Amino acid sequence: MAVQTNTPEDVFAAVKENDVRFVRLWFTDVLGHLKSFSINSSELERAFEQGIGFDGASLTGFNPVEESDMVARPDASTFSLIPWRPGGTDAVARMFCDIEVPGGLPYEGDPRWVLKRALKRAADLGFEDYVVAPELEFFYFRSARPEGGIPEVLDEGGYFDLTTLDAGSDVRRETVLALEQMGVHVASTHHEAGPSQHELDLKPAGALLTADDVMTSKIVVKEYAVQQGWHATFMPKPLGGANGSGMHLHQSLIKDGENVFFDGGKPGAISQTAKAFIAGQLRHAREIAPLYAQWVNSYKRLVPGFEAPVYLSWSRRNRSSLIRVPQQNGTDPDGAKVEIRCPDPACNPYLCLAGMLQAGLEGIEKGYELPEPMEENLYHLGPDELSRRGIEQLPATLGESIELAADSELVLRTLGEHTFRRFIELKRQEWDAYRVQVTPFEVDSFLPVL
Repeated sequence: MAVQTNTPEDVFAAVKENDVRFVRLWFTDVLGHLKSFSINSSELERAFEQGIGFDGASLTGFNPVEESDMVARPDASTFSLIPWRPGGTDAVARMFCDIEVPGGLPYEGDPRWVLKRALKRAADLGFEDYVVAPELEFFYFRSARPEGGIPEVLDEGGYFDLTTLDAGSDVRRETVLALEQMGVHVASTHHEAGPSQHELDLKPAGALLTADDVMTSKIVVKEYAVQQGWHATFMPKPLGGANGSGMHLHQSLIKDGENVFFDGGKPGAISQTAKAFIAGQLRHAREIAPLYAQWVNSYKRLVPGFEAPVYLSWSRRNRSSLIRVPQQNGTDPDGAKVEIRCPDPACNPYLCLAGMLQAGLEGIEKGYELPEPMEENLYHLGPDELSRRGIEQLPATLGESIELAADSELVLRTLGEHTFRRFIELKRQEWDAYRVQVTPFEVDSFLPVL
């Protein structure tokens, strides 16, 4: 059962009750890689009062060596026991941290702080929270480094398959139980459309908690796969001929305790606030693309034909659109959600949610008009017809995406100057390293004939 903590005093009590010897302090670098160091539980009081200093010079996107002193200050509300570590006197717990500079000010390169800034903008506009429910897709493979370069799947199952076709169902169940022990509520889980592909659907929560839960889910999925001798990956497109892994986000905004996307007078309808929010995300989708499709490989997923969105449109039923408004269940206000389908689970969830929220708020604050929905399958339309209808597409490569972001005032405001500069630099380096590679496809296709 999950341990409930809100204050340092709650943490001290939980540590004593569960014989916790070590506490891992978790945070992410700019690219969303989980970082951690461990302290003795006897150091917890100092950690809460002063923070724990560390050298950030070697962390991706953090300050260079001449200004690398950092302080990790744990968030008491994120305390949980780590279920795959032994109990008794050797029990281990974890807490997420906010990163500060010496003196106590937030570190501008901390992705958690980037999301908190976006939530502050929402609060200034009267919205108490940005509630998100992510759907995390991933694959189980035999090995992280397969012979011949083609990952070996565990099954040939498809969407919602069970029985012997779903080789990972038992491990998936153990993963869910472990996540629940860590306070992450998994609403549902199933085999996805690709071979050896799976999905965890997390319960709706405030954006900061959701981002923490995504980071927790990814490490727990990987840990329980390793126990079986497998490798779990959130790589967006690990198999060329199968669906990629996405992270659809079901979003709503809360004001005065109510979901403002709900139009109370019209069951099944959405409010003007929701329409402006969608319009903002559509208008800015191209420039914020590196925040939700962060890697070179992300753009191998965002192609027609594999259930991934490509076109900047919205609909109520059509899954070829970027944004979908799912059918509501009667007149339940909580059912008024906006599903955006372009993110993948390999992104930094803090930066992704910050970008999504800032784009939506831009639409609300500036009164963007929402175009008509596109209910037909857009994959069946040719380039000329798409152009005639004014339907744009997402960037086709990380190179195109990062240059759009580099020119974006919205991305600069979302990330802040420090993170913006370092993120753009890192992504340009990744694209430059990728585009000079000569691939087996090129050798096979062109060497014999050119």
